[in-house]
Amino acid sequence: MIELKSYGMNSHQGPHLNLNEDYVEVDLVNNLFMVIDGFGGSNIGDKAALMIRDTLKRSYTKIANDPDSTLPFFFSHKYLIEGNALINALHVAHQNISRENESKSINSRGGGSVLSAAMAENILTLVSTGNCGAYLYRKGHLTCEILPDSLRSLSRDRFTSYLHTVPMSGVGLFEDLHYQVKELKISGGDIVILLTDGVYARLEESEIKYTVEKNLESELEIIKELFKLANDRGNLDNQTALILQF
Repeated sequence: MIELKSYGMNSHQGPHLNLNEDYVEVDLVNNLFMVIDGFGGSNIGDKAALMIRDTLKRSYTKIANDPDSTLPFFFSHKYLIEGNALINALHVAHQNISRENESKSINSRGGGSVLSAAMAENILTLVSTGNCGAYLYRKGHLTCEILPDSLRSLSRDRFTSYLHTVPMSGVGLFEDLHYQVKELKISGGDIVILLTDGVYARLEESEIKYTVEKNLESELEIIKELFKLANDRGNLDNQTALILQF
């Protein structure tokens, strides 16, 4: 089994907002990791993000730790049991948030983008819905493994980015849950980076790679520099990053 050597994480409200609707979670006991970007506004998005986090943790650990449990929504032989458990946990969170939103007016409904990861042996399963992004740094190369599902995919204008990162999927956003799944075979020396749009939206992949290579010994220093660079370029959003070094 590939061991997690170190990790760093940070979540901040950003330079312009008074509330942080993001969450970052590391559960070393269950090898579960996630970043969540809540939406809905003050006292809505932050509560939704917290509810999503708690539901994912509770549902995932119940299923992943019990091989005889019945998967309530989804099962595919393509994925490990941990991947199936993560997908089912996401469905449970979506169901709970959707039920919570039913009696509310449109402007009072919350939800969130979620990028979750579960480690089993040497396989890291990424399950994502919404506008978070995941990157893999391996032997001098940086690749985007989870592409954010946002309006940016419909635009060709890289210089006017306002609203380009609005999510096109997410927990509680639509009746159906749309998500991406990616299994990574992890090798020693790999670095996995999970980011919300308050970080990646103002950066080129080459700049993320450069920042990682400058600070290989300190995940927190990488995050600090990425946050600063995004803010220097006019970031208006909450910022969250999680870096896993194997």
